[in-house]
Amino acid sequence: MRTAQLPWYDQGMATYLGVDLAWADGAGRVNETGVAALDAAGTVLAAGWTRGVAETVDWIERHARDEDTVLFVDAPLLVDNPRGQRLCERQVGQRYGRWYVSANSTNQATPRLAGVRLLGALATTGWVYDDGRVDVDGAARRVSECYPYTTLVGAAELGYEQRRPAYKRRPRRAAPGWRVTRAEVCDDLIVRLGGLRDADPPLVLDSHPTTADLARAPSPTATVAYKHREDLIDAVLCAWTAALWHRHGPDRCQVLGPTLAESAGAAATIIAPARAEQGRPVRGRG
Repeated sequence: MRTAQLPWYDQGMATYLGVDLAWADGAGRVNETGVAALDAAGTVLAAGWTRGVAETVDWIERHARDEDTVLFVDAPLLVDNPRGQRLCERQVGQRYGRWYVSANSTNQATPRLAGVRLLGALATTGWVYDDGRVDVDGAARRVSECYPYTTLVGAAELGYEQRRPAYKRRPRRAAPGWRVTRAEVCDDLIVRLGGLRDADPPLVLDSHPTTADLARAPSPTATVAYKHREDLIDAVLCAWTAALWHRHGPDRCQVLGPTLAESAGAAATIIAPARAEQGRPVRGRG
């Protein structure tokens, strides 16, 4: 049974990594991946951007410790369904749809599965995939899948009570000036992240020059510059989600995807912060 304080876990020595893994665009160009590292005190140890799986793996290896490192990735890591949508993705919409959160469909026919490649590369250097359903006792480096939108509406500290913030892509029915509105929403999100300084777990956004810059100037409206900022924000959210899960486990998060009774062995899951009304946290063995 997973508990909030694991017996082998020295909280003061933990490192949390977050990766907002990029997809290649339609022309085959590799977009930027946001990366961030936190310690247990919420200090931002590193933050920035990479390009491609190989460069991202190199960054991860440089910032991981030999023990107690938890990596959360915003990208499908395990894809075992030939078609359709993974169960964990369906459950995002079922449990967070009221907050206007849903997930894209992923299957084995999906092109450019960078997350699957990332997990494969990490496995060769000793990382263990943690689907969140059972403890991985003794695993020094653990990697799991997350989804920042569920963090935004599932973590009460951020204050999104009714719906997710519209800080992402162009709305389907974009009103004139939507880029300005999106930038303002992003600025508000940055203020809320800055308010996590005294949270449990904490996040000290101004403890690193790169993340401190987020609050020093308004969010840009130009597409490329804005996406640059958005990728970093999502990486920070991934790292903080890793800390939240490691600190509180199923008391604050739920595991989306099959239970152990439904699927033995490693399963495709998303570990998502959750309020009580967003679904029962998965405890023990399903």
